[in-house]
Amino acid sequence: MKISVTFRNAEGKNWQKEYVEERLEKLKKYIDNPVDARVILSVEKFRNTAEINLMANGLNINGKEEEKDMHLAIDNAIEKIERQLKKRKEKVRGFKTNHSRSGESGEESATEEGEESTDAKVVETRKVVLKPMSIDDAVLEMETTKNRFVIYRDSSTENVNVIYRREDGKFSLMEISR
Repeated sequence: MKISVTFRNAEGKNWQKEYVEERLEKLKKYIDNPVDARVILSVEKFRNTAEINLMANGLNINGKEEEKDMHLAIDNAIEKIERQLKKRKEKVRGFKTNHSRSGESGEESATEEGEESTDAKVVETRKVVLKPMSIDDAVLEMETTKNRFVIYRDSSTENVNVIYRREDGKFSLMEISR
């Protein structure tokens, strides 16, 4: 993490710079890639303002706080940024879990995802044997096994289908055509 600290309307004190660097180190657990942190500490009469901007490829997070004490301003600005980073990380994690539940499986989709994005990581690979069955058989299998989805080959059309359970408990069918 590259940190630059700027002081406005005050002389820069060494303890402030060290304190900012120490507090920003705790944000490393939320960020994987290298980040530039620009910190602006300003003093106007009795108002101490800490403004922190984190920038990385595609990531731009800002936090600004104004307090009577510079320690409080720095802490509150970093807490704001930490909340934003947590929220962003949960969104990314939620997207990945929802994407893997959508029913995609097999070797083709796993290799395509791995080649397109360097951030995506394949956690698990499964080989699925497509059983020929009807829609009724697939629904019956889902109800007996409590699976969220079943991938099967339709016995009448020979197409690959995915049937999955929606949030409301009903079923949705995805027909995959060639």
